[in-house]
Amino acid sequence: MRFKKIYIEITNSCDFHCSFCFGSQRAASFMSPEDFAIVVRKIRPFTDYVYLHVLGEPLLHPRFEEIVSIARKADLNINLTTNGNLIGKQKSVLLMNKIRQINFSLHDAEENINPENWIDYLQSILNFADEASGSTYINFRLWNSGVIVSEGFTQFFLSYILNWYDKYKNDFSVLGNKNGIKLAEHIFLQSAPRFDWPDGYSIKASTIKNCYALRDHIAILADGQVVPCCLDADAQLYLGNIFTENLEYILQTHRAVSIRKGFEQHRAIEFFCTTCGFSTHL
Repeated sequence: MRFKKIYIEITNSCDFHCSFCFGSQRAASFMSPEDFAIVVRKIRPFTDYVYLHVLGEPLLHPRFEEIVSIARKADLNINLTTNGNLIGKQKSVLLMNKIRQINFSLHDAEENINPENWIDYLQSILNFADEASGSTYINFRLWNSGVIVSEGFTQFFLSYILNWYDKYKNDFSVLGNKNGIKLAEHIFLQSAPRFDWPDGYSIKASTIKNCYALRDHIAILADGQVVPCCLDADAQLYLGNIFTENLEYILQTHRAVSIRKGFEQHRAIEFFCTTCGFSTHL
């Protein structure tokens, strides 16, 4: 079995505290480079692409450069999502290494960056994006459309970004499409509603679902727990632990096979999956 991507949570710690983020019950932790190397060795036959996040801020990892180096030596394509607050601290590491894609969750800044510092925050990210885009895909995410209290923040950020790239709002009548709007070569702007994390309690969607969990991706949490997707941030659908078991064995467990076969038939086998608002089109 080959996956389009595998998420590896190198840390579940974050320097931001967003009200809309998932409230994990796990203790804060950082995956050591030594453990990361074990994970990479075990997953390498299954994918060519890794995403260095589930929860947490990957740039916060104190040994981030070593993590990236291990992934690069394994010839893995590296992708990550960041709030961008530490881009200055890790700029040289990101520029010197071949990072395939970086997603900047700009909407996180509303609750964590003082308004008087919004411009400085944005400029540091935009400057980096212009410098990195020769070899890295950059996505700017404003995932809070429809949130009335965020309209002022969103319009400020949107206007600043469009002005930076000499664009106009009327160029973005289709803003929010799946792939975003191209601002420059390898640089895109995305708008979407605020994401609602699955909680394992409240049904948000029908059991008739189409999901790529265990079909084109899986996730590995910072403590080695393997779960079907990047939204299972507390391992409610625990499949096994990468540090004590081989991935091939984990993927053949009854639970893993049942979940995968269910989604192949457009059915959510696990109740937790019915509490997830995300679903691909049938």
